Amino acid sequence: MTDHDRLFKELLATFFVEFLELFLPQVANAIDRDSIAFQPQEYFADLTTGETKIIDLLAAVRLAGQDVGFLIHVEAQASSQSDFAQRMFFYFARLHQKFRQRIYPVVVFSFDQPYRPEPR
Repeated sequence: MTDHDRLFKELLATFFVEFLELFLPQVANAIDRDSIAFQPQEYFADLTTGETKIIDLLAAVRLAGQDVGFLIHVEAQASSQSDFAQRMFFYFARLHQKFRQRIYPVVVFSFDQPYRPEPR
């Protein structure tokens, strides 16, 4: 069986700069591309459900010409989940608590249905 999630993460990491250029051109233009450092996967335990969650992709970057760094967190979401916004908030809070850096969260929605906007 093909592990589509793993393949998508590898594809995104391989073409990370191109992904930023296409979908987040302001971010792509603002960072030092030589500073991109992919971080090990982060595992978070959901104490209420007992589930372990793994974030998809985390990259540490610096602003071009500056010593200021931040993290870009990318999640790929292939299906609609009612608690997804809450999960992203928890990821954001836990990453901020651990790294004490600015976090730029990005979600790639790839499901066809339902046709509805996601809450911000």
